[in-house]
Amino acid sequence: MAFANPDDDTLRELLRRVQSIAVIGFSPKPDRPSHGVAAAMQRFGYRIIPVRPALVAGLGEKAYPDLASIPDPGAIDLVDVFRAPEHVDAVVDACIALRSAAITAAGTPASAAPVHPWALWLQEGVVNEAAAERARAAGLTVVMDRCVYREYLRLCPGGPRCAP
Repeated sequence: MAFANPDDDTLRELLRRVQSIAVIGFSPKPDRPSHGVAAAMQRFGYRIIPVRPALVAGLGEKAYPDLASIPDPGAIDLVDVFRAPEHVDAVVDACIALRSAAITAAGTPASAAPVHPWALWLQEGVVNEAAAERARAAGLTVVMDRCVYREYLRLCPGGPRCAP
């Protein structure tokens, strides 16, 4: 069976719940899609956590070389990926590791409470069905081959962070 993205109601609810977005492949160059999308999402009220090796900061936020380096992984609601499909497996591995660590730290089963990160968004052109299914099997909501900014504009005309 081919991968299917969540329906519009699920996406809208996801965009309402999310407060922070770790942007994998964030570019400090304003003309790059990862920068433009992150800046727009920040203007819509989301906290952006830039993730890129050797970058110190972006959009007024401290940057990190990878997900594992973020000191409070519980602060990550959504992982937004601007990397080539062959890099998605490593991102999924990192997401699963963070979720496992959170479950262990909480001492509760994954079903007892939301565990961060709880969503993975693969931007347009980023397609890795096997990795997406692995992430889904680990409990993450997964969106693939869609732009979070375009989906926000389409689904959330009401205001900041997809307010009703």
